[in-house]
Amino acid sequence: MIALLQRVSSASVTVNNQVIGEIEQGLLVFLAVEPQDTKAKAKRLAERVASYRMFNDDNDKMNLNVKQVDGDILVVSQFTLAADTNSGLRPSFTTAAKPDFSKNLYEYFCQQLREQGFKVPTGEFAADMKVNLLNDGPVTFTLSI
Repeated sequence: MIALLQRVSSASVTVNNQVIGEIEQGLLVFLAVEPQDTKAKAKRLAERVASYRMFNDDNDKMNLNVKQVDGDILVVSQFTLAADTNSGLRPSFTTAAKPDFSKNLYEYFCQQLREQGFKVPTGEFAADMKVNLLNDGPVTFTLSI
């Protein structure tokens, strides 16, 4: 399971010209599921995302997590993060999990964040989405389990 975290001042996701999820300060998380992933891995990754210190404290050091800054988390599925790009000029998606399996773990991951008290709007799984964000920093990290 791969999560690309972006610290944002705001972010939204649009499907069919309609905003379906948006946040102000917080994290935009692009999430990819791989075939070997499990609910235990999804739970652990959700814990890491919630606890990852990527927000600045009063000394301008990244010592605060998203909960400490009262932020929200927007989660968008992005199977392309699981692409194999090691050879050729076109990515291969054989390393990404099948859609039904991915959707279940994606939803479980989001539920784990909600159980930690976060507002977690989402994109629409497998839809053509337009993501708008104002990256704060810019600060971007990749976490994988």
